[in-house]
Amino acid sequence: MAFSPEERQRYARHLDLPGFGGRAQEKLRAGRILVVGCGGLGSPALYYLAAAGVGRLGLIDSDQVDISNLQRQILHGTADIGRAKTDSAVARLRTLNPHVGLAPHSERLCAANARELFAPYDIILDATDNYATKYLINDICVATKKPFIHAGISAFGVQLLAVLPGHSACLRCIFPESPPPRSPYGPA
Repeated sequence: MAFSPEERQRYARHLDLPGFGGRAQEKLRAGRILVVGCGGLGSPALYYLAAAGVGRLGLIDSDQVDISNLQRQILHGTADIGRAKTDSAVARLRTLNPHVGLAPHSERLCAANARELFAPYDIILDATDNYATKYLINDICVATKKPFIHAGISAFGVQLLAVLPGHSACLRCIFPESPPPRSPYGPA
């Protein structure tokens, strides 16, 4: 696929980067990533994925922007308070990179919709803040052999785990049961 003149300018650093270049940028443009959670972890992840030129980004979040979100959730601003996080995120990402396809889902991820929501994507990024949803993402991805990234943060503690079902450990391998609330590895 050819890049437009505007895309050539936008991605010039990638295109000129030895070992990356046009072939890798085309792979990014063909990539499809679903981010579950548009908050403190999902915001910067979505921002950088859009900036890099990932071709299609799905966003799942059922929450609305609250003033207490604004010091860490960089996709949202004061004018977005009360707005659905997916709507706020899509508006900001469209101004950042209009070449990225965006698919917002302003709904809660659950066992009834997870397989259908995950199906069109290459990778799932877990940027959620609760272990029930983290285990749901883990279980559906393991069952469907879909790669996913688990991310978690609490105070100054951070977790990151890349999971290739059938080839690596998964979240349940490390935490067979949910850590206690307010533990260094539990949700904030």
